[in-house]
Amino acid sequence: MRNNPVLVTSRPLPNPSPSVSIVYPEVLLPHLPAVQHSLNTQIRDALNQLLIDQNYYDPNLVELIVYYEVKTNERDILSLTLIAYSFTGGAHGMTVVKPLTFDTTTGNKYSLHDLFGSQEFEKPISEIVRKKIDQWDVDLLDPPFTGIRRDQDFYLADTSLVVFFQLYEITPYVWGFPYFPIALKDLERIIPENSPLQRFIPFL
Repeated sequence: MRNNPVLVTSRPLPNPSPSVSIVYPEVLLPHLPAVQHSLNTQIRDALNQLLIDQNYYDPNLVELIVYYEVKTNERDILSLTLIAYSFTGGAHGMTVVKPLTFDTTTGNKYSLHDLFGSQEFEKPISEIVRKKIDQWDVDLLDPPFTGIRRDQDFYLADTSLVVFFQLYEITPYVWGFPYFPIALKDLERIIPENSPLQRFIPFL
């Protein structure tokens, strides 16, 4: 089984004030310069959009903290999240988590539907999420959960697909981010043979 992690370094962005801290990932792939450029361009584009969405350019910004977490870095897949917390006043700030999953040999970025191709995946994944919501007694907003989106937020972690929702997307603020890990073995029947998910299914 291939296990090819890439080197990921932390890059700070010059900050205009002590209340702003921005650290983002940079990928080093000297043997694949075109892929390295593609990956880092996509990461910076996502970061810039996140900064816009989180009021970086708002004169009323009080505090902004941006950092990242690497979830998977093996088998030619890099899955990470950019996390941004901003506060412009009011009862509390707002946090957004932006997931990014790449093939580190091509620079391709995967959405959830890219991983499943033409397979019908929304219903079976939604059913698993719904069961976990019931098991964990998750407090939902109105209207209740009806299913995942075709472009639902996700990341890969070990042998699991982690589907998650933003603040206020399906739950009240106090619930934070609802994360639903799903063993890839449980989705094996709907994962196409050419999907990168095949690399992470455990074969016993």
